[in-house]
This record gives sequence, C-alpha cells and structure tokens, in this order.
Amino acid sequence: MLAESFDRPPARRHFASDNNAGIHPLVLAAIAAANDGHVAGYGDDPYTQRAEAAFRALLGAQARVFFTFNGTGANVVALAAAMRPYEAVICPAGAHLNVDECGAFERFAGAKLIDVAVEDGKLTPQHVEAALTGLGDPHHVQPAAISISQATEVGTVYTLGELRSLGEAAHRHGLLFHVDGARLANAAAALGVELRTLLVESGIDVATFGGTKNGLAFGEAIVLPRPHALCEALPFVRKQGAQLASKMRFIAAQFEALLHQDLWLQNAQHANAMAQLLASRTAALGVPLAYPVQSNAVFAILPREAIEPLQRERWFYEWDAKRCIVRWMTAFDTTEDDVHAFADAVAKVVRTTPPLPEQRAPA
Repeated sequence: MLAESFDRPPARRHFASDNNAGIHPLVLAAIAAANDGHVAGYGDDPYTQRAEAAFRALLGAQARVFFTFNGTGANVVALAAAMRPYEAVICPAGAHLNVDECGAFERFAGAKLIDVAVEDGKLTPQHVEAALTGLGDPHHVQPAAISISQATEVGTVYTLGELRSLGEAAHRHGLLFHVDGARLANAAAALGVELRTLLVESGIDVATFGGTKNGLAFGEAIVLPRPHALCEALPFVRKQGAQLASKMRFIAAQFEALLHQDLWLQNAQHANAMAQLLASRTAALGVPLAYPVQSNAVFAILPREAIEPLQRERWFYEWDAKRCIVRWMTAFDTTEDDVHAFADAVAKVVRTTPPLPEQRAPA
C-alpha cells in the first residue's frame, strides 16, 4: 500500500495560500542534517546559536531573536510581553491579529484590540492619533502599542517613509511599534532593501519574521532590531504561551538554511515575480484588480458566476463575497507553467461569464 502511494502524481499547485506550499529542499535537508545525535534542548544548542548569529549578521550585533512554532504564537507572545490587561493595541480592522487568530491575543494577553478602518490595508499616523482617546481616564482602555502587517493583508507594502512616520507617531505617544512579518521577506523583496534597513532603520520595536510562508515546515522568529525592555519578559512569556520548543534545533536549523546566502530573499523574489506574472496575464483578459500587486498576492474581481468553476480548477479563497474579490497567492515553488495554466483557466471562465454591471473595481 505504501509503495503504491509513491506512484501517485504530485499534488497540483494551487493559489489559495503560500502556507500550502511544501518545504524548500535546502530547508528539508537542514532538518534531516539536524536529526543527528543528541544536543541540549530549549535552544541551548549549536543550531540555535548559529541561527541567532545569522540574524545578527543581517541586523547588527544588537539584535535579539526568539524562535516560536507559528505566526499567531509569535504575534501574541511579542505583544503580550509588552502589555497589561487594561491596555490596547491599535491595528487595521483587517489585521491578521484581529481577524484570523480566533481572539488569541485577547484571551492570552487579556488586553484589547482597537481596530480601525483603513485603505489598502495600511495604518497611518492619522489613524493612530484618532485612536488615542481616553488617555489617563480609568474608564477607558489605554493604548500601548500599534501593530501592522508587512506586507499587509491585501498584499500592499508599506514604504520606508510610511514605516518611519508610523514609528515616529508611535514613539511620540510612548507606544510600542509591532510588525506582523509573516510576509516580511516579500515586503523586503518588493522594496529592494536590506532587512537591516527595513527593520532597524524604520523605528520598529519588535517584528515577527515569517518562515512558514517562505519555505519552512514550521517556525517563526520574534525579532527585536535593537535592545528593548521586552527582552527581559519574552523568554518567560514565550514559555507561558506554549511557544518554547524543547527540540529547538529543528526550528533553528530551518532558519539557518533560510538565511544562508539569502535564500529567504530569493524565495520571496520568486513568489513576488509569479504574482506579477499572474496579474499581468489576467489583466490582459480584462480582469480588474482590487488592490495594487506589490508582494505575492493578487486580489482580483471576477464575475460572480466564474468564481466557483474556477475554484474547481485550482483552489483559492473568495476574499470579499459582496464585491466578488478573490485572493490568489503565489509561493516560492510556484512555476511559470502553474501561472500560465491558471491564467488560461481564468480566460475560459471569464469568456463564458461576462461581468455583471455592478462588478467593478472599488474606488
């Protein structure tokens, strides 16, 4: 029975999520290489030490890194280490922290999220200023941090100028500046900047550096670009938050491979390029975009009748059913052939289901 399974054709790549991609071969090899002999647990091992050193080589000797199992855990632990239960985090309404983490932050930190409506997924200093109400009033929750996603949940990317302006606004009011970097590599690739520039020179206090969406089997990193009081609390909050891996070497070995010779950047650049190709192919078919394509996400507007037939061809998510917006994600292993085959499928359903009059790109 097992031998028969090896004869099955490989699973078709689709465009639902970069989480659905496999493990990069170099990362998989690193996991296998780490599976040799015994080393100390909980991060007191040479693999973790080398992975931490690799991050410092990119960010500077002052940087600190704490590895976790997943992105939700990394976000929650990083923010909870800085928060008291009567405090709050200002974030975009569509933030992963607010929408896709099942209230994990509220339950674990006991604090509140102040979610604000934004355009193109981006929080601005004006949003932050407007949310700073009830300061010093014991009847009101007290804002203590801002949190953004880079790249955003709709695939857009904050410029360095936008990040610096947010950092200045946050620090002017004594707020922590947190970045959910599940796709931080894609943002760096899109901006064409070094990771040090993106994190250290932008005013960010703490960020997550995503691995799972960029070729790892599992694992994220909480990164502090410069010394911060969080460093004292994070080891304890990480343990309380069930994010301290006993066999840390298997997370660290993956990051060591990902950071070696900028594999993280190559993976992200490729995924971004495939998104641009997909956007170009479908735009030629007259398919409008809901948001600019700046990372590895394409948000397209399809005729309502076309969505389900196309999902049967290659699976993807319907992002906004009311506006017929769908999300197509590319990954490190998406090929040009994958993109062209999918675009050809789009062409077939778009030709057979003309858009309804009310279906147009949002203003």
